Amino acid sequence: MARDEFTRRRRQLMRLMGRDSIAVLPAAPVRHRNNDVEYPYRQDSDFQYLTGFGEPEAVAVLVPGRAQAEYILFVRERDPARETWDGRRAGPAGAARDFGADDAFPIADLDDILPGLLENRTRVYYTMGEYAEFDQRVVGWVNGLRTQARNGRHPPQEFVALDHVLHDMRLYKSRHELELMRTSAQIAARAHLRAMRFCRPGATEYQVMAELVHEFRRHNADTAYHPIVGGGANSCILHYRENDQPLADGDLLLVDAGCELECYASDITRTFPVNGRFTAEQRAVYEIVLEANRAAIARVRPGNHWNEPHEAAVRVITQGLVRIGLLKGRLPALIRSGAYRRFFMHRTGHWLGLDVHDVGDYKVGDEWRVLEPGMTLTIEPGIYLPAGARGVPRRWRNIGVRIEDDVLVTKSGAEVLSARAPKDPDQIEAVMARGPSASMP
Repeated sequence: MARDEFTRRRRQLMRLMGRDSIAVLPAAPVRHRNNDVEYPYRQDSDFQYLTGFGEPEAVAVLVPGRAQAEYILFVRERDPARETWDGRRAGPAGAARDFGADDAFPIADLDDILPGLLENRTRVYYTMGEYAEFDQRVVGWVNGLRTQARNGRHPPQEFVALDHVLHDMRLYKSRHELELMRTSAQIAARAHLRAMRFCRPGATEYQVMAELVHEFRRHNADTAYHPIVGGGANSCILHYRENDQPLADGDLLLVDAGCELECYASDITRTFPVNGRFTAEQRAVYEIVLEANRAAIARVRPGNHWNEPHEAAVRVITQGLVRIGLLKGRLPALIRSGAYRRFFMHRTGHWLGLDVHDVGDYKVGDEWRVLEPGMTLTIEPGIYLPAGARGVPRRWRNIGVRIEDDVLVTKSGAEVLSARAPKDPDQIEAVMARGPSASMP
């Protein structure tokens, strides 16, 4: 992403903060998986949003109105020996040259310099509770200034939640962000197509997962979350993770998988028959969920509130469950009582962006948030009929269907970013009939 995009974001945040404030943001720490093995490093999303700086052991400071430098980065120094082992570092000079910092210092100098930056600032914008160890350092710097008040060193009087301001900014995606999110969704859609074409009885869930990851990595994207690849009974486990079972003829396969491209996530779910042909019961449930998916997307438009897509999906799913005999009663009463929740127990979507479950309030005060252009969300209704569910005839058992799309609120309605992943049942059967040798679009 272009450097001026990060500059624009910082300037916008500093305008909202005011000239007597300071913001402090630490980078994400390195996490260990086990013993000496580290998890792949992923930068803190707020830090990434404002800096584009992808290294650990860094701190960003914004000081609106400061004559010498408003944007300061503290980073690791260059170290040829460590860089031989762990990779290249920008160093203070690179932080200024390549990442737009007005000034940059070694991270080892943080305790010496930051208290002076806090001095005589009225408010500290900081996200308390995210990194407990760094919380203690920030509080320590402020308390240290308080002990020196008699010497004319005045500490900030107020802590303000940085995430409250910053996360509202992140809710509205820029043109550059949307370009990345479209590409991320297109890569994920290709991965789902690849999974459909590969899938066959006797294959395993982990082999399907390998196809997904292969498609992500060949486009320089990574998994945005651990993929869910659940066949048969496993399709009814919402956050199934094992992905280690064989795929049986006659079962459905639910695949929930998205990728992350330059930290921007996609999140797509498709459900399809292992053998390439829906049974009558599978198609009946699938078409209810597909109708709910489309009805919910139709309610994604400026001026509608956040819950309207969910309400539309609930209505369609409840009607469908009555139609196939799994619910009995009058529609309004069934919706009021939440009878559908036995089979559709989650919400219809969430915000999407730098995080899969992205930041942003769903309500403003007591009212659902109104949808506005630039917001991105998922639409993901589902029906889950596990074996042993009370009152569910055998022919419906172990049918789990979820259909999830990534959707942008536009000026006039909605754009489905994940549209290239097939979801019409006839189209899915046609794709699977062509098999793995078919060329990718």
